[in-house]
Amino acid sequence: MGWFGSLAPLAAALLVLLVILPYAIRILREYERGVIFTLGRFTGVKGPGLILLVPYVQQMVRVDLRTRVLDVPSQDVISHDNVSVRVSAVIYFRVIDAEKSTIQVEDFMMATSQLAQTTLRSVLGKHDLDEMLAERDRLNDDIQKILDVQTDAWGIKVATVEIKHVDINESMIRAIARQAEAERERRAKVINAEGEQQAAAKLLEAAEILAKRPQAMQLRYLSTLNVIAGEKNSTIIFPFPMEIAEILARKGGSSE
Repeated sequence: MGWFGSLAPLAAALLVLLVILPYAIRILREYERGVIFTLGRFTGVKGPGLILLVPYVQQMVRVDLRTRVLDVPSQDVISHDNVSVRVSAVIYFRVIDAEKSTIQVEDFMMATSQLAQTTLRSVLGKHDLDEMLAERDRLNDDIQKILDVQTDAWGIKVATVEIKHVDINESMIRAIARQAEAERERRAKVINAEGEQQAAAKLLEAAEILAKRPQAMQLRYLSTLNVIAGEKNSTIIFPFPMEIAEILARKGGSSE
């Protein structure tokens, strides 16, 4: 009985140690940090590795420093040219200050998500639909910079923002298709008009050259006769140039 009585204090101490030990020892991974509070007051950030706490006096909040991916739900946006679209995005960010992310904001994930939604609507609402579709990289950078500045007080670093989808209703898609078709027709007409203008300029230049040299006109006439003669035509009616008749008449008169 005395032997068991002497072991009772040791057993009680071991029991207390086993109960307290899980609250006193923490092991943090390389990408984790522990925000320590002593009697409710912030007393530092520790980790990674083995962390010893005073049970019931100190508490630790575990913070993950790895990059997080946040999907921004589709947002209804009215563009600057009054087109209604639905836009979704994805954000890549991470905690760079464990103290701020724990003390300055209750839930940094929710806060960042809500801020991203309002910023997405605000930024895209200042741009036309064509810019949303064609200048996505610039818009991504603008949203990223705004979010990064506003989340800095929470210890958050926004690394990248990517606009995933810009969804347009069916009627607007048809209108854009008609606009694109009209633009293609306009370009075709402009190109055709420019071609006719260049051709007319070349013809005028050729006419001026031929007017200065009648012999060149005669050569052109004979060349045209040669081309037509090669065609499979039974009868060819071609006007006889008066210049050639005059030349022949002068030669005939001189021979007399």
